Amino acid sequence: MLLCRVVEYHVDGFRFDLASVLCRGTDGAPLNAPPLIKAIAKDAILSRCKIIAEPWDCGGLYLVGSFPNWDRWAEWNGKFRDDVRKFIKGDCGMKGSFATRVAGSADLYKVNKRKPYHSVNFVIAHDGFMLYDLVSYNFKHNDANGEGGNDGCNDNFSWNCGFEGETNDSSIKALRSRQMKNFHLALMISQGTPMMLMGDEYAHTRYGNNNSYGHDTALNHFQWGLLEARRSNHFRFFQKVIKFRRTRRVFSRETFLSKNDVTWHEDNWNNHDSNFLAFTLHDSSGEDIYLAFNAHAFFVKVSVPPPPAKRRWFRVVDTNLESPDDFVIEGVPGTGKTYNVAPYSSILLEAKT
Repeated sequence: MLLCRVVEYHVDGFRFDLASVLCRGTDGAPLNAPPLIKAIAKDAILSRCKIIAEPWDCGGLYLVGSFPNWDRWAEWNGKFRDDVRKFIKGDCGMKGSFATRVAGSADLYKVNKRKPYHSVNFVIAHDGFMLYDLVSYNFKHNDANGEGGNDGCNDNFSWNCGFEGETNDSSIKALRSRQMKNFHLALMISQGTPMMLMGDEYAHTRYGNNNSYGHDTALNHFQWGLLEARRSNHFRFFQKVIKFRRTRRVFSRETFLSKNDVTWHEDNWNNHDSNFLAFTLHDSSGEDIYLAFNAHAFFVKVSVPPPPAKRRWFRVVDTNLESPDDFVIEGVPGTGKTYNVAPYSSILLEAKT
C-alpha cells in the first residue's frame, strides 16, 4: 500500500500516527528491532521518502528520541512541544531545557548518523489546543464533544494570560498576541524541521476544545474571513518569520551545533528562577543572529554582545511592538550596547554591514 502511494500517486512521505504501536510484538511487549519499521527504513523506494513517526501510542510506549530508526525515521519531538510551552509561559527551571530544544535536541537525536532535521519540532498539532487557545485557556472546554468533558488531554501546559477564554481586556489581548509571536519565533529559529498547524497563522480558535475532531463546524473549518482581517498584523508576522528562516542558513544546519556555532550569553544555568535566555548563532560570513527570550513578567535590560567586525546590529524582531514594527526585514539600526526586553517578549537582531 505504501509503495503504491509513492509509485502511482507520487506521495513524497508519510507520518505514522501512534507509531510506537508498530514497535510491539504480538504479546504487546516492545521490540528492539521491529520488523515493519526496519523494512520501511531499508526499502529501496520508501527509504527515499519522508518517514515520520509519532513516537508514542495509547499504551504508554513513549519513544521520543529512541524510536527505532536506522538513521532514516524522523520523529515528532514531543519534548520540544512541552519544554517550549513551559518556558514561554514562564515556568521556572526551564531555561536549560529550552536552550536544548532550540539547539536541535542533541540529547535525543545526536546518535549514530541522525541529524537535527530528524527532530520535527512543533508547538501545536492537530490534537490539542490551537495556538490561540494555548494562550487563552488554562483548561480544556470539551462539553460540546458529548463525553462529559472526559475526552482530550489534561496536560496542555497552557496559560490564559489572566482570563479564561474570550475577553475585551486590551492588556490581556496584547499579551496573548505577544505570546503567540514568541512561540512562533521560537519554533522558526530552532534547529530541526519546523511544523505548524493550519489556522495558527491567523489565530484560529476552537474556544478551548482540545479534541474537536468530530465537529464539521466552524470549530474546524478554515476561516478565510479571519485570515483576511488579520493579514496585515498577525498573519504578516507569521509569514515574514517563516520566510526569514528559509533565507538564513544559521537556522537549518545539517549538523548539530558546536561551540563555534553558538554563544550562550548565560553564566548561571542553575538559577531556577531565571526565565530569560539570550544567545548568538554564528554564521561563517559574519551574518550572526542574536536572540533573546524574556519569559518574565518584568523588563530585562540585557547587554548586547559586540557584532562581528565591520558589522552593526539591526533589529529585525521585537514581539512587544505592534505591526509592522514587530518585524522589519531590512532591520532597524541604532541598537546600542544594551536592550530593554519587554515582559513576555522576544527579540532578534541581525549583524549587517
